[in-house]
Parts: sequence; structure tokens; C-alpha cells
Amino acid sequence: MPTKHSYWEKESFFCNYDAIVIGSGIVGLNAAIHLRKTAPSLKIVILEKGFLPTGASTKNAGFACFGSISELIEQEEMIGSDRLAMLIEKRWKGLLKLRHLLSDNTIDYQCMGGYELFKKEDSLSTEQGVSKIEHFNLLVDDIVGSNAFRLNNKKISSFGFDGVGCLIENQYEAQIDSGKMMSALIQYAQQLGISIFNNCNVDRIEEESIGFRLITKNGNFSSKRLILTTNAFVKGLYPEVDISPGRGQVLITKPIKDLKIAGTFHYDKGYYYFRNIHNRILLGGGRNIDFKAEETAIFGQTEPVQSALEHLLKEVILPAIPYEIDYRWSGIMAFGKTLEPFIEEIRPNVFCATRCNGMGIAIGSQTGEDVADLLLNKL
Repeated sequence: MPTKHSYWEKESFFCNYDAIVIGSGIVGLNAAIHLRKTAPSLKIVILEKGFLPTGASTKNAGFACFGSISELIEQEEMIGSDRLAMLIEKRWKGLLKLRHLLSDNTIDYQCMGGYELFKKEDSLSTEQGVSKIEHFNLLVDDIVGSNAFRLNNKKISSFGFDGVGCLIENQYEAQIDSGKMMSALIQYAQQLGISIFNNCNVDRIEEESIGFRLITKNGNFSSKRLILTTNAFVKGLYPEVDISPGRGQVLITKPIKDLKIAGTFHYDKGYYYFRNIHNRILLGGGRNIDFKAEETAIFGQTEPVQSALEHLLKEVILPAIPYEIDYRWSGIMAFGKTLEPFIEEIRPNVFCATRCNGMGIAIGSQTGEDVADLLLNKL
């Protein structure tokens, strides 16, 4: 019977695996790395549908953060103080884990502080945010350190913002280079002997008596166990997983001479976010303009969101500074009814890790380790 693969290829690349990880983003890579370190004898491979990790891992804004005041207020109303503290701890420990694994220098970790902007006309949200500073300082004191948040209106003029009446600083927030992070994670996994097959989309999964057969256009793979880390795209394989995609639209300017802005910035409950990078401004968000339209797994831009981003850039962030937009892109995140990531064995020997709720950089490393532990506990 004719076959497109040689004997050697079938024996070395398509033979039975102990575990296949689907998705080579931050969660999938960390899952595979933890599997290899904990159980070195396991035969592991990662299948990635794109040439690069597809979704949000290489398309995010590079915020190493655990949440602005307004975000935390909203989240506390949803899940309560105790669960929020646990979630913040998970985010913080995830960041520490990522930094320890790859080093601050490798991922270009820079702790410049984070800032939340409140416009002058937003008196109600400003008052609420300021009134909660001490509350959240107490909540995160044992997790990240003392006096995380403080009012710092003096920096409004130094940053050159217009129309901003209040600025709340978070001294522990930082930024990273997402491209360097993902490149380093890929190299780390490969150095451990973990193979990554790119442009290898899993069309369907067939259950067999002793495992699974993964059908791809490149050939069929067999494995005893699966870890799904395709985030918002997981519903293409297992529709029952309770997540919703969320598109994040982003733009970046050309380099700006003598740029004064430095740090990570949030506005409007974190639905808008921007930062400096190589003398440019990277700005994203606007999903709240039309949640339904942005609840999609299709990459691209829309006129309403792009107009809102450009208005914020021109009127508030760079009101007196000439700039040019260099290019635009989008990423696909996964959200759900609860704020915690979804980490479960959804079927026997099928483990799923998704729903990072826009906090993938902070929570991705720990989420990957947690889903790997689910599998390891079944060995």
C-alpha cells in the first residue's frame, strides 16, 4: 500500500507518544517542559497549527502584570476578596516562575511600574479607584510586597497626557518582550529534547482502545494521552469546553523622538492598554466597544475599534506629539464566566488548559505546569 512517509519517518516521528501537547503557546510549552523535567522517560511532542504559535502568545502587548485597580474592583465583585487574592497570587507566582525559568535579561523584563489613567470627567470611577488603594494594598501585601498602589498625579504632566485627572501607580507591574520570551521558551523546550512540529493542524481526534489517533494533513499521530493548550481554538476539537474567544486589536507607532512615556498603562477597566517599546507606543484594546463582534477567533481589525484606539492615541496619550502608525495586528484570547483558568481532564486522558482571561503572560507558566501535573498524577 503506497505511503508518503518512509519507514524511518514513521518509526521516529509518527510512532506512539506517551503525551502529545496540542498548541505551542506559553501554556503548551510550559506543560511540555514540566512533563519532561518531572518524567524524563516520557516521549513527548508538541503539534502547532501555525508557523509560529497561533493565538495570543506572540501577539500580546507584553504586560507582566496582575491587574489595575479598576480591574481588581470589578473582579472582586465577581468572585470575592479571598478568591481574588488567590488569583492574584497565581498570577504573581506565574510571573516569578517565568522569570526564573528564562531569566529577566532573556525576556527583557523591565519593572518600570504600571499606571491606570482616569479622565477628568470620570469623577465617579476616579473616586472609587482612589478609595480602594489601601484596600488592595492590604490584599496583595503578603503576595507581592507592601504599598503596591499609590496615587501619583505628578506624573501626568511628565508623561504629556491630556485630559487625564488621576493616575494610580502600581510599582510592581512590568513589561517584557513577548517575542524574546516565546523564542527562549521554544529553545528551552527543544534543548530538553521536546520536538515541535509546526504547520501541523490537528483536524480531528479519534479515540482508540489504548489512546488517541490525531489526524493531520501531514500524517497521523498516536498518543496515550493528550494535553490541549490551544486556548480559544480548543472548541474546534472539543466544542463542549466552556470558553469564548476574545479578539484583541493592537497597533504600534513608528519610533518617536524623545518619547517621555515609560511603563505599562491601563485605561477604562483595562479594556485599553499601552506601553513604550523601542521609542514607540504600542496600544491595544477596545474590545468593550462591541463585545459580540470581538467574540471571534478570526484575526483582523474593525473600523470602530481602530478609530477608538487612534482617538485615544491622538487626544490623550500623544496630544502634542506628531507620530505615524507603523502597523496593526490582532491576537485571540479566551474568556469564560469565571476568572480562574480552565484546567481539567475533560475526557479520560484528555487534559485541557485554557481561559487565561487576558492574563496569559502572568498565568501561563503556572497553568502549563498545573495541567501537566493532572496528567502526571494519572501515570
